[in-house]
Order: sequence, then C-alpha cells, then structure tokens
Amino acid sequence: MSGLRLSFHGTFALKKEDVLKILQAAQEKQGLKDSRQGLMDRTGLGNEKVLRIKSWAIRAGLVQDDKLSPEGAFILAKDPYLESPLTDWFMHFYLSFGDNGLAAPPDNPAAWGGWTWFVYSFLPEHRRFTQDELVGYASTVFPEETTKKLTKNLKILLRAYTETYALSGCRYLYTEGDEYISGQGWQSNEYLMGYFLAKIWERDYPGQTSVLTEAILSHKLSLAAALGISTDTLQERFNALEVLGIIEQRREVPPFQILPRWDSPLELLEQAYDRNN
Repeated sequence: MSGLRLSFHGTFALKKEDVLKILQAAQEKQGLKDSRQGLMDRTGLGNEKVLRIKSWAIRAGLVQDDKLSPEGAFILAKDPYLESPLTDWFMHFYLSFGDNGLAAPPDNPAAWGGWTWFVYSFLPEHRRFTQDELVGYASTVFPEETTKKLTKNLKILLRAYTETYALSGCRYLYTEGDEYISGQGWQSNEYLMGYFLAKIWERDYPGQTSVLTEAILSHKLSLAAALGISTDTLQERFNALEVLGIIEQRREVPPFQILPRWDSPLELLEQAYDRNN
C-alpha cells in the first residue's frame, strides 16, 4: 500500500479562483516553467501556496508539462471563470485518479491513495456517511496514517466537493446536517460522459474496436463510481449514448459488446460544452 497521498495540498483547499490564476499563467508563452518567485509574481499567489495550487491544477487534468493540457486550453476558452458544472465534473474525474492521471490502473484503488479509494471503493458502498465514519474506515485501509493526518487530509477532500468555490456545482457530494450524501448529482450530459468513456477506452482498451459491456460496467475504477451512479443507470446512459451515435451496442446475443463510434475524446468534450449552453 502506498499511503494516503493527499498531502500535496499543504492545507490549501481547492479554490477554483486560485486554480484560474495558474491556468492564466500556463497559457502565457513561457507557461509554468518558471521559478517559484516568478510564478508568485505572475499569479499573485503566496510563497507556500503557489506550487500547491499548481498541483491542484495538474491533478485536475487542466495542466500538463507546465502548459495547459489540450482540455485545459479548451475549457479556459469556453468557461473562462471555471463556473460551469461541466468543469466541476471534468476536474472531479481527473482528481479521482490522484496524481496518476490516465496511467494503467491498479488492482486495488487504494494503491493510488485516498482520493481514488474514496471515489471507487468507499462511496459505492457508503452513500451516506459522517466525517468520523469516513476517517474510521480510512484508518483500516491506511493504518500507517495517524487519525490526525487522516482527519486533516480527508476534510480537504470533502471540502473540494462541498464548498461553493470548489466543485459543489457538480453535486457529486453534498451535506445534510453532519452527514455527507453521494449518488444524486450526475446531470445527464451524454457528450461529457462520452468523453470520460473515450479517455478510459484510450487507457484500458487502446486499439480495440469492441469491448465487452460487462468489462466496462464492472471495471475496478468504474465509470459508474466516477459518476456516482449505479451500474444499471450507467447501462441506461449507454443507451442514450447509442442514440446519439457516440457508441454502438451489440445486444442480440450475449456477451454484449460496446463499439466506439466517436472521432476523438476532445471533440466529445467540445460538444458537451456547446450543447450545455
């Protein structure tokens, strides 16, 4: 086990207004390849904060190799203040992989740290929970971490989903009293879901012209968990993707299969924003 791997934030919670400053610097000619002082001067972020916020932007899929990622450049152009719930969903999707991006996934989500364990192992089994319950379960998965460290870092994770200046717009997680509730936030945008599926396909099934539906539904880092929905609901969403021509499904006789019919993931992302207006 590789540990919780959530200390990258240095206690600086996710704030999109801070991430935006990093993105604006990243789109400049020199990008983010600069000294700490240079980045501080260009972003207005403090000495301890600037590299922490850069880490948030990288993990959220918006920055790559000290420049805007292709998706980051598109999102900044379409959503210049990072206000769209689609942007919240996009950032959540990439944050769920910790600092691993779209690398080959592990057999156990916890091997990628606390965020991946939270999204792909904990939440599918615990749709309602308190912070104390979360810390209690986490202590059994990451026994090398102290209760104090677990509490501090998991609180930052929870705030990323519930604070208005972070990702609350996607409602992947929300609060009622002292309870956190998940599984009720996915707003149907088939093109954004298609983008997620296309990126997963690039990662797990490169070059394949068809994949068993069950392999996607039961994946260890499941798309259903990333969206906060059940596998039955995910199958319904696949039906909607088929109507739009994003995928084809072969269901005459088992085993059922999915065939990709998209041209590129980025094109699906563009369509998601265009059709959300």
